[in-house]
Amino acid sequence: SEPLTQPRSRSPPRCWLRSNPYQASLLQDSVRRYLQLPADQTVLILHAKVAQKSYGNEKRFFCPPPCVYLSGPGWKLKQEQIKARELGEAGFHVCGYMGLDSMGSSLMETQKLSFEEQPDAKGFSCAKALYISDTDKRKHFRLVLKLFFSNGQEIGTFHSKLIKVISKPSQKKQSLKNTDLCISSGSKVSLFNRLRSQTVSTRYLSVEGGAFIASARQWAAFTLHLADERGTRSEFPLREGYIRYGSVVQLVCTATGVTLPPLIIRKVMKQYAMLDVDEPISQLHKCAFQFQGSDRMYLCLSTDKVIQFQASPCPKEANRELLNDGSCWTIISTETVEYTFSESLACVREPVSPVPLIAALQLTGGGDVAMLEVQGEYFHAHLKVWFGDVEAETMYRSPKSLVCVVPDVSAFGSDWRWLRYPITVPLLLIRDDGLIYSSSFTFTYTPEQSCIPGQQVLSDVPQDSDKLLDSIHQEFTRTNFHLFMQT
Repeated sequence: SEPLTQPRSRSPPRCWLRSNPYQASLLQDSVRRYLQLPADQTVLILHAKVAQKSYGNEKRFFCPPPCVYLSGPGWKLKQEQIKARELGEAGFHVCGYMGLDSMGSSLMETQKLSFEEQPDAKGFSCAKALYISDTDKRKHFRLVLKLFFSNGQEIGTFHSKLIKVISKPSQKKQSLKNTDLCISSGSKVSLFNRLRSQTVSTRYLSVEGGAFIASARQWAAFTLHLADERGTRSEFPLREGYIRYGSVVQLVCTATGVTLPPLIIRKVMKQYAMLDVDEPISQLHKCAFQFQGSDRMYLCLSTDKVIQFQASPCPKEANRELLNDGSCWTIISTETVEYTFSESLACVREPVSPVPLIAALQLTGGGDVAMLEVQGEYFHAHLKVWFGDVEAETMYRSPKSLVCVVPDVSAFGSDWRWLRYPITVPLLLIRDDGLIYSSSFTFTYTPEQSCIPGQQVLSDVPQDSDKLLDSIHQEFTRTNFHLFMQT
């Protein structure tokens, strides 16, 4: 079997590339159909930001376990296409393998994933038995996911973000100099509870049907916001910084937006909530969440339900409150990485990977010499940048950078000479074989008010049609370009 490694492409000479007219015309038809009815396939990987190392024969499985979600209408469409080609193969499905990068060449060293369809039509699977041993001396690693259709056709290889290896949770008071282990406001976290330190009793804070639950199978990533305590509960102004014990915070589910009321985060020591501790929170720390303004009420689980538990005061130590097991949570930072592509209109015989990820756009110049640098990861020489259904002349610079010439607004076929409003087009990356990689980025053409051709301006222009069009074009080469990311 093949090793779980990122496919590499040879470094070609740097040159500007554009499809030939026949290929460009076919691609443009496909892109127009895609834009009318996008049939995307999305692979979402959720995982913890740190992993605790195993020692000897002990296996400390990653907690929470790495999860994979498959979403988008393109999956069903692709499966129907293959079923038709395979003459209606029964039991057709997606399967996969997940392991650590550089782990070896055999798929036997990875964990097999079987996907189940959820009520929201997403495919879900998780790797519960992955760990890193003490023989692996790396300080960071990535997870590698390889997906297949059940007929053996490879879909592609997908990587997680970097995961930091730690020996055990730090018991020392954290210093903000070691920010790798601290948790900042606005970052994503997972919370889990383990009764009497038994692995089989692990429950994860999750959301189902708009309500908070404790799940033994699935976990949710929550954005942890640091609140300005002077604000009212309805306003809940947020602020930046690292989370400290005693802070007022808010947990927001990243997938559903469901939110808990403002909570005070407390340090837990031997099942006591410490009321006077003010220090940064660290990875895999035990903590408790007291409802702000309540009489010692804490976020608690009871089997699969999330309830409120009233802590008991300690008569001899006013700075402590006694909790039950269900009120003691372990906190850990999480990461998500999302890969989106569409095979629906392409005759794709190669794996879809590497799937490019766009992180930022950088515009230079303007008018006829406007250049756009697309920054991110997993770029290669067989990609071209498209502005909606218009192909841009593209140069491959590195796996992290593509540069393209911004097409003139006239390429979009509208009555561009009388443009008085911005035109926004989606930014796509398209592989030579027609595979489409969509993104959350768009490009907007915004004409300057002073450059809009009006009757007064045009009355001074000679009525020769070529000169008239040339004059209008010169006005529009002074167009302002604006980039923004869709929310």
